Amino acid sequence: MDVQHRQFVRADAGAWHDAAASAIDVTIVMPCLNEIQSLPHCIGNALDALARLRADHGLHGEIVVADNGSTDGSQALATALGARVVPIAQRGYGAALIGGCHAAAGRHILMGDCDGSYDFTQGVAMVARLEQGFDLCMGSRFKGGIAKGAMPWKNRHIGNPALTGLLNLFFRSGISDAHCGLRAIRRDAFVRLGLTGSGMEFASEMVIKAALLKLRITELPATLSPDLRQRAPHLRPWRDGWRHLRYLFMLSPTWVFGVPGVLAVVLAAILLGAAALETALPGTAPAIGTYWTVLGGGLLTIGHLALLMVCAGHLFAMHRGYRLAGRGSAIIARFANLETLLAAGAVALLAGAGLLGLVAWEWVARDFGKAASIFLPVAGTSLVIVGLQTIMSAFLMAMISGNEAQFIPARPVPAPQPAIAIVPERLAA
Repeated sequence: MDVQHRQFVRADAGAWHDAAASAIDVTIVMPCLNEIQSLPHCIGNALDALARLRADHGLHGEIVVADNGSTDGSQALATALGARVVPIAQRGYGAALIGGCHAAAGRHILMGDCDGSYDFTQGVAMVARLEQGFDLCMGSRFKGGIAKGAMPWKNRHIGNPALTGLLNLFFRSGISDAHCGLRAIRRDAFVRLGLTGSGMEFASEMVIKAALLKLRITELPATLSPDLRQRAPHLRPWRDGWRHLRYLFMLSPTWVFGVPGVLAVVLAAILLGAAALETALPGTAPAIGTYWTVLGGGLLTIGHLALLMVCAGHLFAMHRGYRLAGRGSAIIARFANLETLLAAGAVALLAGAGLLGLVAWEWVARDFGKAASIFLPVAGTSLVIVGLQTIMSAFLMAMISGNEAQFIPARPVPAPQPAIAIVPERLAA
């Protein structure tokens, strides 16, 4: 068939697709769970978008409805209206989209909710951005407009701005609406992200991992309309807001562990430094009491553990393929390995044991009397704990690295494919 005269036709199976199946450029993916009321509008709107893509850009496409176990006949209606239905066994908004995107035949994916709240024809410009070389094009409802009654006030004025603000602070994505359901992504970029979020947190996960991998992200206005359903939406603002928030922290070890760890170590250094000065040269500095000295020791061990955890978190992300090695990774790689951490831990452990041995010797020399300062026992105990934590963390990081002594991989690790089950058609029937 002449490539210049391909037609977008309806196949015997009921799916609208390019007559040359291998030439599909765009797949429109809709997650579906009992959406029989809104399906006619959404699929009709998606067909309009595909017609514009053909007319304006010469791109051919298909519609995939990722069904999440509908019981209202949505599957049969979607097929009759021209979509290809892909049954997804694992429940959840993200699981449905992940399964639908993996089943997509197009090199570009345009995704949007199946409730009539988004206009798929606005995705034509998003796909055009992908053709220009961008990897991900996000829609922004705050730039495009939100119709009255389309979004609860707490989502519009509190939830979305707060979560998007945190996301930009943590990951520097530079977008205004991290949770817009209308978005376009190159299929190879989608596969590279290795997305796993089965719930609403999928929306944040895509943006976060795209930012971590430094994919080219752009944004276009998108409008949000009241949905067409006559039942309660699947979205649960407080539950799903928490899922987004916890995902932000789970993917940001720097903010969860690093920032608190640095603050703890700095404060510990101040307290223990003052206590050491008071012990060595009494009267040269304001006296640090017993409780502040103990607090300094506790902060040191907590801060040290937090810094080890941030290293483990970044290491895990690099080995999972959704975080790139930084500019200092080559330097760190020379020193950050199992043997060097074991050696550092052993040095701290022996130093701490030596201090505690000195404390015991002085105790005996004082005829088991009370010491004037508790700095030495606190410092010795803290060093023993730091040493043990370093040794145990060294083995943990080696396990994360695939049981390799060299922690940082020499080359990027491919992102693993998530286990989102697509139900075979013969079983779904």
